[in-house]
Amino acid sequence: MSETLGFIGLGIMGKPMAKNLINAGYNLVVHDINPRPVEELVRGGAEAARSPSEVAIRAKKIITMLPDGPEVEAVVTGEDGIIKNATQETILIDMSSISPTVTSRIAQALGQKGARTLDAPVSGGEPGAIKGQLAIMVGGPVDLFEEMRPVFEVLGKTAVLVGDTGAGQITKLVNQILVGIHIEAMGEAFLLATKSGIEPMKVFEAIKNGLAGSNVLNAKVPLILERNFEPGFKIKLHQKDLKNALEAAGKLGLDLPVTRLVQNMITSLVQDSKGEEDHGGIVQALEKINGVKIKHL
Repeated sequence: MSETLGFIGLGIMGKPMAKNLINAGYNLVVHDINPRPVEELVRGGAEAARSPSEVAIRAKKIITMLPDGPEVEAVVTGEDGIIKNATQETILIDMSSISPTVTSRIAQALGQKGARTLDAPVSGGEPGAIKGQLAIMVGGPVDLFEEMRPVFEVLGKTAVLVGDTGAGQITKLVNQILVGIHIEAMGEAFLLATKSGIEPMKVFEAIKNGLAGSNVLNAKVPLILERNFEPGFKIKLHQKDLKNALEAAGKLGLDLPVTRLVQNMITSLVQDSKGEEDHGGIVQALEKINGVKIKHL
């Protein structure tokens, strides 16, 4: 008999992740506040639950993939949350990207009922979710990580246990700092190429296999040149991640000046109603400052 998993949060990332688990042979009990993805997953073989607490009755291993900490806390510890029916057999794998402080609160609350948790945020955006090639960063006990490894192998290209509870979220913040700063630097560099009258795609082809080459360049340069900002990972979500990164740094007495600079750029884009666009669109803040667009010449 196939194993049953709960899956809560069927957005840009969660829906394709859930589909991959169904295709791998898992029985899924799904829930989302939006009925459309639930209906789509049910047509694909999943079962629908009316609430997170109902998911916890019908599945002992539950994955959450939600926008931010308040949503995760509501789903887990809210009035009709997972905790209502959690037992010593309950395992929560939170794959959302949230504050490590919230992760710790959730783990402590569930721990009082004997339930166990892993924080397992991901990188790779919608393309990685669709292909099952996410990079998964996990915090929690070694034995629980090994128990959940088969699930991670369906969803990701890599899954690394980086430390105890909360370590997965810290690692995701590290990732988001690097990605955000990289996109900003990419914007500066390709503005220089464009303003100099050099075809940016040729510049990309020339540098992509050198030291400056990266997955960020490979993924974002072609889209930016086509002015395609359809969201794979939304600007407003990157804003949330850098906010959490700066808060975590502040608690440790660290100053991250370039992260703050990028966060300010992202905030200006959200204020310009671009928060729903792909985070590659961070370059638009630089374009606005300079009056130049990065595009094919």
